[in-house]
Amino acid sequence: MQGLVSSGVRYSQAKRKLVLASDHDRASVQGSGIEHLVHFLPAGDRPDATLENVFPLIGLAFSREGEADLADGIVALRALGTVPEIPIKRLSAEAVSESAGLIQALVDGGVGRLARFSSAITSELALLRRERETLLENYRALEDAFQARNWEPVAEVFAHDPYVDPKDEGIGHLIANAFVEQLLPVSSHGVAGIALHFNSVPRDGGELVVVLSYVESGEGVAEWAVPFSQLVPGWNFFALPRTCGGGAKTLRLRVSTTGSETIGLSLGYPIASEHYTARSETRHADLDLRPLAFRVYTGLPGVKPTRMPNMIAPTALLDGHFIEDYRLSVDLLSQIVDVSVTPVVPEFQTVRFLEHEHAVVCHPLANGVSAGAVGRAVEPGTISFSASAVVDHPKGAPAAVSFLLAPAGSNARSEVAELARKGVVKPSAFFSGWREVTNEQPININFQLDEPVRHPMDLMILSRAVTDSVDFSWLKVSGFRMVKQSGGASHAQQ
Repeated sequence: MQGLVSSGVRYSQAKRKLVLASDHDRASVQGSGIEHLVHFLPAGDRPDATLENVFPLIGLAFSREGEADLADGIVALRALGTVPEIPIKRLSAEAVSESAGLIQALVDGGVGRLARFSSAITSELALLRRERETLLENYRALEDAFQARNWEPVAEVFAHDPYVDPKDEGIGHLIANAFVEQLLPVSSHGVAGIALHFNSVPRDGGELVVVLSYVESGEGVAEWAVPFSQLVPGWNFFALPRTCGGGAKTLRLRVSTTGSETIGLSLGYPIASEHYTARSETRHADLDLRPLAFRVYTGLPGVKPTRMPNMIAPTALLDGHFIEDYRLSVDLLSQIVDVSVTPVVPEFQTVRFLEHEHAVVCHPLANGVSAGAVGRAVEPGTISFSASAVVDHPKGAPAAVSFLLAPAGSNARSEVAELARKGVVKPSAFFSGWREVTNEQPININFQLDEPVRHPMDLMILSRAVTDSVDFSWLKVSGFRMVKQSGGASHAQQ
């Protein structure tokens, strides 16, 4: 390091100019013994003038014209924030020999050495900057070369093409009442998205729920809750914001739907390995030795594969959480109890269970709140709740629907009365808010809790009038889906 500094200083003594003067005063400087230290600025216009190898400490002027010209010439140096203002000293041409000795002492003394050392550092910084720019240019060249060879940013690594069997019954009702799981026969490392194929997609009336998780740990990756209106017939790409990293694991895909309409999820060709066929908790003939039709992509996350009509971002990232969804069973829904709060008792049954549709009817009344309660329907750890609602009559008047979660064993009618009287619920309860429902098309109601419930809770389905009429307002609620979420530590203890 010392050798580099000393050689830089010697180079500075031979090449660096530390004094500025105007060309007008060249004759006064020549023969004074310091002309080798002086850089002369050309007089007049100087569009091409440069200060190469010049690190000026002082400016010398021996005439009025030289002083004025020198003052104009050093204006360009003020743009350099690291160079201090350069003083201009007016000297007498007759006493140039005495003044030259002082200038020589200044340049050869400590100030001059410091100036030469600073100029050497500036040169080294400039060299490092040029080397950095060269490295960046080389990196960009390598990146361009890589993109030239891999100009497809997202690559398909596995696929099961859709196959329609003439004897297919369709699995739309299966995923509406349960779910379908599919193991992906690829390593999770680098997976950036999954594509699913649908042979038919209804316009409205439901929501598709796709959950991606790891098999070995049970840890969730992401969840997509997509209204049918955002899906298209054919392939739909479910993208991840970042690729699956860490150790290579096995991925599990779970597909289900909510709402009254069914969607045509496509199956693939029969395969020999039962391990990688689609499965469900409910037996279905179409799932025998057949996988889902799906594609697996790796590459840059958040980039849509070419020829893919759409790209769907996840609604929730599940890193570090374990996700389990469950449906309310028929036995549980059949135990619904009427807990309506109304001044007038109607002559017909306003709350009842429709066994053949796995749905609940809650008919609003002109005054008060109609309500049905299902005891201990919500399990501990539940973080969200969803269902589909519609007025199930072509002439039915619109109604408002809501859901209320209260601690198990509480007085359900008292909870409803509190809401009807004050418009708010008790601190121990959760309220979804009112949603208006018509007979035109079903709506999806998603109830996201701020934190998972800690104890079992009762579920109450509420309805009330929206207009002066409640004629034929048979409000039907179906597709009850709960999602439980737990952290890694609690899951491991279980």
